[in-house]
Amino acid sequence: MKGLLIKDIKLMANMKNSLLLILLIAVGMSAYLSDASFLIVYLGLLGTTFTASTISYDEYDNGYTFMFALPITREAYVVEKYGFGLIMSGSGWLLGLILAVVSGILKGTMAPADTVMAALLMLPVILILLSAMIPFHMKFGGEKGRIALIGAAGGMFIIFFVAVKIMAGMNLDLDALWESLPILSTGAVLTGAIAFGIVVLVLSCRISISIMKGKEF
Repeated sequence: MKGLLIKDIKLMANMKNSLLLILLIAVGMSAYLSDASFLIVYLGLLGTTFTASTISYDEYDNGYTFMFALPITREAYVVEKYGFGLIMSGSGWLLGLILAVVSGILKGTMAPADTVMAALLMLPVILILLSAMIPFHMKFGGEKGRIALIGAAGGMFIIFFVAVKIMAGMNLDLDALWESLPILSTGAVLTGAIAFGIVVLVLSCRISISIMKGKEF
């Protein structure tokens, strides 16, 4: 697995011009935006995109056939992709946090503590998106995987929209229902959200392992 990780890191090193351009754009956006916290999720999601690009690279020109002829198990390959995805997404998230904190301090628009809290709240979103992207990409391939992921996101939105309409038709007061829930501390909500993101990531990894084991090359 160490060799796979080195391979992906070297692949990213070959894309240093693109990474440098993204960094310059992020710095420019932090100077332009009054609230630079957007960069946290933006750079974190770019990390998932680069992870997807390494999967596409592995698939290209019967790459899997050659790779699994080496002493590499499919399970180790999948676990490495999740590890690499966490490294890339985490690096983007951390870079976005640093830029947002510096921008908030220089402009006086947002306290560092508030920026850190916003970043922690965005972390589960990045984990869930990474969890969705990898199995879709492994199941359907590059282009089809992106289409399938967009379709799944659209389906979830439709289900949510229909559920809200049904509850409204049943004359349920959603505001009163929300207010009746026990008030949780920010720390409890944050801990629960991050724990949920980790659980989803682990389940996603198991699904991806099953997908990869079922593939024929």
